Amino acid sequence: MAEAKGVSEKEASRRLDKQIKSLGDWRGETLAEVRRLIHDADPDIVEESKWVKASNPNGVPVWSHAGIICTGEVYKQAVKLTFARGASLNDPKKLFTSSLEGNTRRAIDIREGEKLDPKAFKALIQAAVAENLARK
Repeated sequence: MAEAKGVSEKEASRRLDKQIKSLGDWRGETLAEVRRLIHDADPDIVEESKWVKASNPNGVPVWSHAGIICTGEVYKQAVKLTFARGASLNDPKKLFTSSLEGNTRRAIDIREGEKLDPKAFKALIQAAVAENLARK
């Protein structure tokens, strides 16, 4: 099993389960759906939990394959998926909605009532994996 700063993949998945359940609203549903789509897109994705601290005991969910693919942060108004190398990815369906001016990262902010295009999102995950593998 993969380790993320002392947290096993199993523990990271447990923490994400706990976070999704504790949200109990559209944000938890959105995070659960995003998680499912990520794993559907690449069965070899590793789930991690990083940046654990007292104010965020479950940490930030991170999905990796040959490096970080994306993080999943939850805010009051949005679920933010930040792609570590998003600026290098082709985004024909214009899923990226924030951090568009940066040279490295790109993010998708999902607000209440919004849905991701599952096919386009899976293609973006697969492109991010291919980008990471090409860099190795």
